[in-house]
Amino acid sequence: MNADVSVIGAGLAGCEAAWRLAQEGIPVRLYEMKPEKYSPAHKYSGFAELVCSNSLKAARLESAAGLLKYEMEMLGSLTVPCAKENSVDAGGALAVDRERFSDSVTAKIMAHPLIEVISGEVTEIPDGVVIIATGPLTSGKAAEEIHRLCSSELSFYDAAAPIVSYDSLDMEKVFFASRYDRGDADYINCPMNREEYEAFREELVRGERVQLHDFETHPFKVYEGCMPIEELASRGVDTMRFGPMKPVGMTDPRTGRRPWAVVQLRRENREGTLFNLVGFQTNLKFGEQKRIFSMIPGLENAEFMRYGVMHRNTFINSPELLNADLSMRKDSRIFFAGQITGVEGYMESAASGIIAGISAARRIKALEPLILPKDTMIGALCRYVSDPYNSGKFQPMGANMGILPDLGVRIKDKREKYSAYAQRAVESLKHEMERVGYEDNR
Repeated sequence: MNADVSVIGAGLAGCEAAWRLAQEGIPVRLYEMKPEKYSPAHKYSGFAELVCSNSLKAARLESAAGLLKYEMEMLGSLTVPCAKENSVDAGGALAVDRERFSDSVTAKIMAHPLIEVISGEVTEIPDGVVIIATGPLTSGKAAEEIHRLCSSELSFYDAAAPIVSYDSLDMEKVFFASRYDRGDADYINCPMNREEYEAFREELVRGERVQLHDFETHPFKVYEGCMPIEELASRGVDTMRFGPMKPVGMTDPRTGRRPWAVVQLRRENREGTLFNLVGFQTNLKFGEQKRIFSMIPGLENAEFMRYGVMHRNTFINSPELLNADLSMRKDSRIFFAGQITGVEGYMESAASGIIAGISAARRIKALEPLILPKDTMIGALCRYVSDPYNSGKFQPMGANMGILPDLGVRIKDKREKYSAYAQRAVESLKHEMERVGYEDNR
């Protein structure tokens, strides 16, 4: 395979991909349109710019975010050490001084003898091996090229529903059924009486919402088909009961009667460890989501693996297009990395860049691919974005313990359970890295 390698985009994913290739001894050209051109969200000239929060989430190993970063360091991450070097006090989280972090990543990239940085917007896909890491606001000629390459529209999601873990639900208060008993009782149903419904609606209307950026509200619009649940609630007392909470065709087995309203949960993954709240796209702040959605019967102690979000995001239909090593099925010289693949979050994007870089390097060297086990956090994320099962209903996903395979034993204590997940993941990753001869970089 041609060893002429290009990485498009110097965000977290692109920098990790370029760094990994260069560390493997492969010269790479890193294209970045800044400072000639900026997206609506970017302001700083440095690479790996953090445009929203400066937090990279929890640091402890027995957390999804902590496990993700630990695995990244094992694989030779650039951004995690830079983050630690430029951290600020944030309790148990790893938070950074944005500019110092960006400057640190930029300096290391610029100083590497095998990385050539080319400024300016990319208007066509280069020849040779290419890693596309153009981010969630890809636009202009680059978006057109990706559209052509993928033979499908780039997806824009404006409102996504929360996801909860199955084992955190109170199964005494909910029941499995499909409307009118059609199908295989695939939905979990949370019935509400009139008083519960009206109290729930009142809190939705009063709930504090996230303020959108200008570029997310115009020309970006919310479609009627995925209207935020709090917006539906504000349109009238019974609007939700004639929409996503309609009780028609449902019978509560505990009472033998139709509920006043019902919240349905739908399986999110093949294993059935995650369920999403059907029709509950939302722009409520995360704390408000936890408070208000915990009023739903059966969800009083629900563990939210992903809160609902509402913002502009460009991503490809990865389950239809990508392999687990993030290469394209129809053109193996092209890899994708970052939020454009459907991973959500700073470190998730960076982790996908590491995988794309490793995968491209091993492809060039004619080595066996490093496909991470599904019980590792990075491996689970790569499988999520490449599993054909998710095609057609694909929505972005961040690191969470719910995407990992079940432990096979029930551990009630949450910290103990997460610790067991983490220990299994680390050992599994070590074993796979040793098997294919990939050095542990910690």
